[in-house]
Amino acid sequence: MSNQNSVVTEILETFSHWRPQMYFKSSLTALSHAMEDQVLAGEEKPLIIATFQKERFYRQEAHRYKKIAQISPHVYVLAAPETEFANSSEDYEKIAFENDDALTQEWHLVVIASNYANCLICREKIVPPSENESQALMDNNRRFEGIWTCERSLSQKAAELLLNRIKQYRPELKEKVNSAIEIYCSSAISTINKNLSNGNLQNNPDPFVLRLIAYLQAGQYKLMKANRFLTQKEKKERLLNSVSNAIRRSFDSEEILQVAVDNLGEGFGVCRCLIYRCRENDLNAEIQHEFLNEDISSLKGKAWPLKNNPLFQEILNIRESISIDDVKADPRVLNNNDILSKLINSCSIISWLIVPILYKGKLLGMMELHHCGSTPVTWKDEDIALVDAIATQVGVALIQAESYANLEDLNEQLEALDRTRSNLVAITGHELRTPLSTIQICLESLAQEPDMSLELREVMLSTALQDAERMRKLVQDFLTLSKLESGTVEWNPEALSLQECIDLSLSHVNARTDKDSIPTIKNKILASTPLVRADGDWLVEVLSKLLDNSCKFTNGDGQITIDVKVKNDSILEITVADNGRGIEPDRLKQVFDRFYQEEGALRRSAGGTGLGLAICRQMVKNWGGEIWAESKGKNKGSKFHFTVPVFQESSLKK
Repeated sequence: MSNQNSVVTEILETFSHWRPQMYFKSSLTALSHAMEDQVLAGEEKPLIIATFQKERFYRQEAHRYKKIAQISPHVYVLAAPETEFANSSEDYEKIAFENDDALTQEWHLVVIASNYANCLICREKIVPPSENESQALMDNNRRFEGIWTCERSLSQKAAELLLNRIKQYRPELKEKVNSAIEIYCSSAISTINKNLSNGNLQNNPDPFVLRLIAYLQAGQYKLMKANRFLTQKEKKERLLNSVSNAIRRSFDSEEILQVAVDNLGEGFGVCRCLIYRCRENDLNAEIQHEFLNEDISSLKGKAWPLKNNPLFQEILNIRESISIDDVKADPRVLNNNDILSKLINSCSIISWLIVPILYKGKLLGMMELHHCGSTPVTWKDEDIALVDAIATQVGVALIQAESYANLEDLNEQLEALDRTRSNLVAITGHELRTPLSTIQICLESLAQEPDMSLELREVMLSTALQDAERMRKLVQDFLTLSKLESGTVEWNPEALSLQECIDLSLSHVNARTDKDSIPTIKNKILASTPLVRADGDWLVEVLSKLLDNSCKFTNGDGQITIDVKVKNDSILEITVADNGRGIEPDRLKQVFDRFYQEEGALRRSAGGTGLGLAICRQMVKNWGGEIWAESKGKNKGSKFHFTVPVFQESSLKK
């Protein structure tokens, strides 16, 4: 039974020369009350037809229509029911129409008397509500488009359309409705046609009412503008506060930048927002933090040009933000076609805002906001000021995060230093006291036992000499590491055969270790291996210590392998692998620390000071190489890798 036809549309089709006007809800309320008051103040019995979009709107005006019903028998009120509204004929005729009827989107009030006629025919213009807009504000900002007039012909046509719709919903009122049409609208069509042919259809409302409506409309515009300004201000303050609070909760610089880029992108509704770290002399910056709207290409992980970017250089000079409303009309872009056009085309930028992240004049990074639509936007001063404020907050947070990170590094260094001191005391005490005690006992026995057999004397002397050598190695390791770390060791690079260096290191191992406990050592170095550029003593020492380490933690029936791999034309990677005790994966980096002992300083099955791998690391580091360890865990063997440069003719000439 519902009617999908719009009364507004039918009126405008009939009166094609009329143009609908826009009205706010407050204006229509004032007009409706003025029309109703005219009825209440008069003595005539007019036709009154009022439509309400919903029952709740009708309930606000129900008391007025009870008064109007005492004046006229032809009062018709239409509304979409919600709870109690239903067809009835008590004080006046109530007509409940379907919720899908076109009347649910319209606001009508028609009053026709013998001496006057008023007509208000409007349709609501749906405007999406602003974010966080209150219900009261949304209601006041409702807009309608249609016609308000005192023209009798138009009023009669509107009344006829509405009365015919009433007959559809309440057929039992057909006789009464036809009577109303006869009394109030019988001359409507003929009058309309006559006036249309003569061009006499005019709108002649009360000038005072016109001024009142103009005043209400202007007031509503001002109110909307003020509300919009306050909403935007609140939104920006909330954005600034949310960014500030979020970045203050973290000392992680990466998290701070991601929070800032997400809040900026969402808060400003831009197509793309970038934040990247950079310094003044950087050639490029890698994009690590990005916010994207839908269907926008990502720049994350890509290099962003800085050195040859004129906008970046301008920011370095002025230390302020740069805004470009339309890249196609900005002279900075037009004058640097080749450089900036690539960025603009590849990133689809149409409007651009670039804000530096500074702290006490020091550049820490950049913020960029991109609009990528077909229509440029204008960057407002207050928007730029807000982004500047956020950039300042981010700058402070980054400095705080860096300070915190430096403090953590310092604490870790202090803890490592404390461990080193403890290990030094424990290890040196153990490594020095044990051989000294042995030497002392041997010498005392030799001095106090003149009748000792020659064979036993030789054993005592041999033992004392071995422990003296052990002490000498300990002192030598201390001195070597100290010189390496202080940079006082001389570096004498030369062309070396890797095979010869390995042979020397193997001879050192065989000379210093019990041959019965030496595992099988396989040398996979080929004769075709290129010469290396290194200090011979250093390279042999590194190989010897790595082999010593593998022998120490591999049983006699185990196996050690020496292999080499060409990483590129200028670097060889040497590997010493064993199938011995292995290393826990979480300790692979610690094994190169000074005095590191996997089993603890005083409860280990293998001797040593824990300086061998630390010396290897320092030697390899000093010739510009890398050293690292691999192991799948305990009793699964280990591999030690280090790199050494390949000898090239030009390297010695330099």
